[in-house]
Amino acid sequence: MNRPTLVACHAMPTTQLNPNTLAIDVGGSGLKAAVLDVDGAMITDRVRIDTPTGAPPEAVVALLAELVRDLPDYGRVGVGFPGMVRDGVVRTAPNLGHAGWRGFPLAAALQEALGQPVRIANDADVQGLAVITGKGLEMVVTLGTGFGTGLYDHGRLCPHLEISHQPFRKGETYDQQLGDAARRQVGTRKWQKRVVRAIDNLRNLVGFDRLFVGGGNSKKLTGDLPDDVTLVDNSAGIRGAVHLWRDERG
Repeated sequence: MNRPTLVACHAMPTTQLNPNTLAIDVGGSGLKAAVLDVDGAMITDRVRIDTPTGAPPEAVVALLAELVRDLPDYGRVGVGFPGMVRDGVVRTAPNLGHAGWRGFPLAAALQEALGQPVRIANDADVQGLAVITGKGLEMVVTLGTGFGTGLYDHGRLCPHLEISHQPFRKGETYDQQLGDAARRQVGTRKWQKRVVRAIDNLRNLVGFDRLFVGGGNSKKLTGDLPDDVTLVDNSAGIRGAVHLWRDERG
């Protein structure tokens, strides 16, 4: 199936590279990484450290470089980021707690730190690339520190929309009502009812043919879900990174 190419930085040539991809998942609670082969299979165990919420972006870049220092060689880097990124530059980072993220050239900074070309997309968008079928209009929702979404039309990634910061209920956004802080405050049972309501809203909004639900809190959903909803493993947030490089597989 066809998958999109998301170009974050072109400063380095991408021919004759090691075909392995370093996958980085920047989360609101954890920084995770692994090396993937050309088909997206993990050839290393995932490494993880806690996200230093409130730290400036330069410090996070330095931590990521330290985190992946002992991983096997790779020829490119794919990154999922919890916010809006365009052309490798961060537009929003609502759950990372530092104003310095806005306008930060993350792709260029990581490329300098890691010595390999970098492509970046929203973390929910990246997760979806690992699980969609490429048929019809598909959507992914991630339930973690915040609430993320991605939309795909016949396997093509649509422009990222920050649905998470749109009004949902009682004057609060999807992110405020469905993020992990809200789940802890109201309890998992009430939170799950909110998730089901959000799914209904999104079905009415975009008319998806299938919805995939991932993220660290997806495992807290119990009971029957609608037939057009599928739970996916949280490892998709790592595995999807290889698809950012679909046109250049060594």
